[in-house]
Amino acid sequence: KITFTNVPSPQEFTEGDNAIIVCDVISSPPPTVLWKYKGAKIQFEKDVRFRTLNNNHLQIRGIRKTDEGVYTCEGRIKARGEVDFRIIKVVVNVLPTIRIRQAETNATADMGFSTLLACDADGFPEPMVTWARNNVPLESGDKYNFNEDGSEMTILDVTKLDEGDYTCIAKNKAGESEQELSLKVFVQPKITYLESQSTTEMDEQVTLTCEATGDPTPTITWSFGTRVFTEGEQEHQKRIYQASWTRPEQHKSPDGEVLVRSDARVSSLTLKYAQYTDAGEYLCTARNAIGETAQPVYLEVRYAPKILGSVAVYTWEGNPANISCEVLAHPSDVSITWLRDGFQLPNANTSNIKIYNTPSASYLEVNPESQSDFGNYNCTASNEIGTESKEFIVIPADVPSAPSITQVQPYSSTAQVLFEEPESTGGVPVLKYRAEWRAVGRGKWVQRVYEVKDGLSSITVTGLKPETDYEVKMSAINGKGEGDSSQSVVFKTEHVREPSPPILEGTLQPKGNSLKVKWTKQDDGGSPITHYLVRYKAREDSDWKPEIRLPNVSEYVMLIGLEWDTEYDVFVVAENQQGKSKPGTLTFRTSSEPAATTDSMEDGTGLNTGVIVGILILVCALLLLIVDATCCFLNKCGILMCICGKPGQGTKGKDIETGKAAFVQDVSKEPIVEVRTEEEATANHDAEGHPEPNETTPLTEPEQVTETAAAVVDLPLSVPTNSDTVTDTFDLSQSSPVSESTTLTSSITAPPSDPPNPDMTPPDSSTPKSHTKPSVSSLPSSDPANVTLLVDLGDSPEAEVPPLVPSEESVPVPPPSPLQLAAINSKVTENDFESPESHATLNPISPQGSVAIPLVNHEHEIDGELPLAPDTDVPQDGSHAVGTAGSSGPSVPAQDEKILDDEKSMTENPELKKVAPGAEPNAFTQTNATESKA
Repeated sequence: KITFTNVPSPQEFTEGDNAIIVCDVISSPPPTVLWKYKGAKIQFEKDVRFRTLNNNHLQIRGIRKTDEGVYTCEGRIKARGEVDFRIIKVVVNVLPTIRIRQAETNATADMGFSTLLACDADGFPEPMVTWARNNVPLESGDKYNFNEDGSEMTILDVTKLDEGDYTCIAKNKAGESEQELSLKVFVQPKITYLESQSTTEMDEQVTLTCEATGDPTPTITWSFGTRVFTEGEQEHQKRIYQASWTRPEQHKSPDGEVLVRSDARVSSLTLKYAQYTDAGEYLCTARNAIGETAQPVYLEVRYAPKILGSVAVYTWEGNPANISCEVLAHPSDVSITWLRDGFQLPNANTSNIKIYNTPSASYLEVNPESQSDFGNYNCTASNEIGTESKEFIVIPADVPSAPSITQVQPYSSTAQVLFEEPESTGGVPVLKYRAEWRAVGRGKWVQRVYEVKDGLSSITVTGLKPETDYEVKMSAINGKGEGDSSQSVVFKTEHVREPSPPILEGTLQPKGNSLKVKWTKQDDGGSPITHYLVRYKAREDSDWKPEIRLPNVSEYVMLIGLEWDTEYDVFVVAENQQGKSKPGTLTFRTSSEPAATTDSMEDGTGLNTGVIVGILILVCALLLLIVDATCCFLNKCGILMCICGKPGQGTKGKDIETGKAAFVQDVSKEPIVEVRTEEEATANHDAEGHPEPNETTPLTEPEQVTETAAAVVDLPLSVPTNSDTVTDTFDLSQSSPVSESTTLTSSITAPPSDPPNPDMTPPDSSTPKSHTKPSVSSLPSSDPANVTLLVDLGDSPEAEVPPLVPSEESVPVPPPSPLQLAAINSKVTENDFESPESHATLNPISPQGSVAIPLVNHEHEIDGELPLAPDTDVPQDGSHAVGTAGSSGPSVPAQDEKILDDEKSMTENPELKKVAPGAEPNAFTQTNATESKA
């Protein structure tokens, strides 16, 4: 029977070895052994590496990894037809191979950086990788980290000592392999030695030394302030010299097993015969390819005092002069003394000398009283190194010489005078220049003094007449006095022409898209400037914004609502009667649009501006409602009382009812009219207080009122007020060469139910207030029937009337006589009367003779799209109309008129009689006042 005595499985071999697969089989008779690989009979004739040995073992020479697999050892006995076999597994182990990713790795030391060394190992079975340095295995810890298979090693916090070779070792059943890797460590420069030095000006030389390490070896440079010394350079006649050299150095590990060599750089800076100006901070800078570093070193130079200051000092008798003895010294502990003629100052004979000391200077104040105080003064300073003295001289100052006029550039009304400074300033600075000019050969010299600032080299004379010959001269003024005048220079002004272009200056406002354009007026061309015309546009736009027309007193304009981050062009043109100037130009760019703040939007708790304004308005409305309700319940007045019903009679009404004026007793219910001339005003008018009447002439009989009203055409009703007096002023220019005015004061009571006229304009809404209040008095007449209303007998309303000038005083006129009043009364029915002052005060419709007030504001905010000129000629409605100068004075508010202190008329007839049917009615109406106080 076939018996297998020794058939191990698996059987392992190393790749490349001569492998013998063991299969021991016995039988009687001996069996025939056959070998199969993967079930197929091995063809020995085809692969000579396979051979059957005498003991029936299978030999494979140079076994390969591909030879690995399942082999069958089969035994046969042909005589008996017996067959048996065994399966043998063959394993081929492969020796590890190492693949290096990077043979040499660079790293930077002392930067806290890490570096990675890696080797990839192949083999069968999977090899194990370990690392070593100088045959010492490396283990994981604070310095080294490894990945799972050990193929990657991380070196932490690289230093110069980490530089060198590292070994990667791969090991398995087949054996082990190893490979070398190199780490190159670069080091930033580091200054290892630098020491400050001290010397004196008497020492021959001093040397500063700087040593630095690094890899690559650094270079060293020296600098002092802005001056840089280069290696091998010699400056200032070989007084400063720099030299450098290399010194080898070693780096050892704490255990002494690791040694790294490198080079250090040493540099020296040598100064021979050091001066006090050499003292200070020197900078040593070390550089290499990795970086650079610098450290300061200080050189101390001890020296004797150095005295600074101007030697010559100019002054004059009675003017104190300061002599400055400024001292530089090290050490700075310096004693300073003043001497004159060998005697120390101050002394008993020098009462006009004072000394002021500071740590680094001494100041001698000399107040010359006579010629003997001028001359030499000595300052002596001493410290532990030495002593130094310096002589100062006090010289009498003189007035400056005459400046030289080099050129005169005339214009129509101004001239620019260019001049050169005086050759001699007299020893003290020129403070002012005086210019004098006049028409050639006639008139007095006109002079003006110009302060000297910013290198004044030209001045401008003004107030000249066009096409006129002038002569101009100049003189200089210093502290001593005024010098001689220069030679007169004759020039002729130009003819009347258009103005010179203004000079523009732009200031961007904090908002960023607004600009304030300010201009400086130049020569007006001999004709006053009437307007400034402003145009602007974005540079990329082709069309200009609408032109802005500003009055001549304007000095700037505000452009707002401009586009963000846009360049603009601005033109400003000055205009007079002769034409327009060339434009003054300005170019500017607005700021970039700021990012919107979204803090309040994100959290949802912020309040925007609209909400805050709404809350404030609501609070104000509530306060007004509370106040109005209080007035309604306490004083029976206010908006609520007007809505709920007729207001009750207050305390004021009760007091007025107790009055005992003569006209109150009248039952005619006709309006009470008081006529007074301006001459009969009391002194209270001049004191800007309420006018006090001299006399009251009530019209109490109906027939008298009828005769008086015959001269009135549609007498206007008064503005509805409480206990106010309406004052109308009429022009008497037709009946008298000198314009007179009378005051018509009417006390008219209207039914409470009549609503006020909504078109009425408050008295102060459009009429500027005059500085002179109108005079009020009554007519000297004892017979009420002879009293006649005075009305304006001037020209028609279309007549040209000059504008009202608030600063002008009223022209006093004599009071009219009864004959003049009768003459005036006879002409009333033939002429329309007009009251410019009352029109401007009470009536919303201005007569044609009124003149609109131009807006003369110096600040105009112009929208970026649609600017408006402040004085654009736009027709004004009644609220902007003003009275003319035909009246002797502007009207005053009715409440300022006091006729009687304790009497009040409570008439109820709201109608005014109309007479003179042929006369043209006036163009306005007045609403009756609820209460009128005479």
